[in-house]
Amino acid sequence: MSVNVLVTGANGQLGKTIKDVCSNSYDHVIFTFVTRQQLDISDQKAVAAYFKANAFDYCINCAAYTNVEQAEESIEDAFRINADAVGFLAEECKNVNCVLVHISTDYVFDGTKETPYLENDLTHPINQYGASKLAGEEKIKVALEEYFIIRTSWLYSKYPKNFVTTIATKIAEDSDLTITTSQKGTPTSCVELAKFVCYLIGNVSKKYGIYHFSSNGSATWYDFALKIANHFPNYDQHKITKTETFKSKAERPSFSVMDNSKVQTFYKDQNDWITDLDSVMKNYLNKSDS
Repeated sequence: MSVNVLVTGANGQLGKTIKDVCSNSYDHVIFTFVTRQQLDISDQKAVAAYFKANAFDYCINCAAYTNVEQAEESIEDAFRINADAVGFLAEECKNVNCVLVHISTDYVFDGTKETPYLENDLTHPINQYGASKLAGEEKIKVALEEYFIIRTSWLYSKYPKNFVTTIATKIAEDSDLTITTSQKGTPTSCVELAKFVCYLIGNVSKKYGIYHFSSNGSATWYDFALKIANHFPNYDQHKITKTETFKSKAERPSFSVMDNSKVQTFYKDQNDWITDLDSVMKNYLNKSDS
């Protein structure tokens, strides 16, 4: 019996990566990828009509407002996409018995904790992006009993635009860089997150709820940049300087490392973040050379 999966936000880096990683992983799983142009999830009537016309067993919501800086000024837009639209998806999933897999963020936390965050730790976002994502989580919990909310952090892939591709481009141009040390989190490969999402669906997991999923370990943005630079042997890493200050409209948590132990009770394929970065950088550099 086939399993039908809707993936929203197909033009984003995670949507593209899920298409790369998951499309041919299971013979019985059929994926449908939609862009915002094909389905605007902030249009309640459009969402209702789409779910009425198509039968899905899962909906992976990769659509999101992700510009942390701009969210401080475009608050209405951030909440429309990250909260209201998520509520529309949750309601339609409820109506047709579809399991919602929603991607959330470490930015639901304020960063005051000194040990990795657990799923049941108190949420307290300190910027509008985090607040809008938390509001989306709450709408899911009100509407559904069968859902996966996956909080992840510092996502990157071979696709632009993310920290890895931005920094790699600047290094390739032999640019001087100033990178902050004021935040510590965990860089996470979209490939590894896609594999986890695919695992949940392919194995028809019933372990519903909130999960923290990131690579293992932690880093500052400065640490992250240095590891990217390691893949450019002709680049002088002294051109990367660190700073404790970070000029920003949005306040960011100083510590947002998440505890993966809940996931690791049944999923054993998480690597340390440096291993995952090395893998993605090889693909990125091969893509750039081709």
